[in-house]
Amino acid sequence: MRRGRFSATGQVYFLTTTTTRRMPLFCDWESALLACRTIADPQTWGDARLLCWVLMPDHWHGLVRIGERDPLPFVASRFKACISRAVRGGPYGPAPVWARAYHDRALRRDDDLVTMARYVILNPVRAGLVSRVNDYPFWDAMWL
Repeated sequence: MRRGRFSATGQVYFLTTTTTRRMPLFCDWESALLACRTIADPQTWGDARLLCWVLMPDHWHGLVRIGERDPLPFVASRFKACISRAVRGGPYGPAPVWARAYHDRALRRDDDLVTMARYVILNPVRAGLVSRVNDYPFWDAMWL
């Protein structure tokens, strides 16, 4: 977590983490599918709730509501570890998957959650990977 931050039960956080050296690990279809299966697995999140997410070739964005048991640093660490275990057998072998750090931002009460979710899932469109978000396969949102 960034300095001065604390993990609050029930708080929604916008999380971003990048791959090691921003390698486009998830350009590989098999690695991306393995990662997506793990992202969609509720066990990856413990008592936190994943609201929406997008897996990009070299990073991941998500909105996560923190539960009562696991603080944000633990949730982020477990997420990165689960994805790493899932994809290490792929084309990149035992190399580290994620950079050590991650970015977090607690959503304020006046932040519109649906607007933030749209921002997250439109990332492939803004990056020029697709012209419509429905053409990009590696995302999900609880509102669907």
